Amino acid sequence: MARLPYLNEEDLAEGDKDLLKRGMNLHRLLAHSPEAARRFGSVAQYIRFESTLDSRLREMAILQVGYLSKSPYEYSHHLRLGRDFGVTDDDVKAMENETAGNSSSLPELDRTVLRGAREMTNDLKFSDETYDTLRAHLSEAHILDLIMTIAFYNGVVRLLGALEIDVEPEFQSELDAHPFSKD
Repeated sequence: MARLPYLNEEDLAEGDKDLLKRGMNLHRLLAHSPEAARRFGSVAQYIRFESTLDSRLREMAILQVGYLSKSPYEYSHHLRLGRDFGVTDDDVKAMENETAGNSSSLPELDRTVLRGAREMTNDLKFSDETYDTLRAHLSEAHILDLIMTIAFYNGVVRLLGALEIDVEPEFQSELDAHPFSKD
């Protein structure tokens, strides 16, 4: 159960009702601080709609952060959203295998993006090997956008956890289909 009450439009000033246009529990809690919610949303909007990083790679990195952090909210939402950007169930299974230290048939860039997300989540930085491989495949702008994405979503999973934000019932099926590992 969330640590703050979920707000509805009637709880907000007229100029802040737009914060709840998507109706997600995350937004319903962020609305307790409307300006913080807007700033949070600005970064999220850039990552999703303005970054030129390949959308599928972006979603793979976000899924890796959510899976590694065992963040049910983030993981369930991006399992569904990732499909819109080309992430398949086979990709998710490959990510689970990679996380467990096993190999997968994903292309080198995909594996490196996942490894980079794990390294930033666990060690706060890319290893030299990961960075060098990314440089061989991506522009400097894309590398920066990847780093921003991983860093932002590491923040998001911590916010979700600290506030104990509940997964909406319509996303539970995503977690049922792709549960977290037991370890």
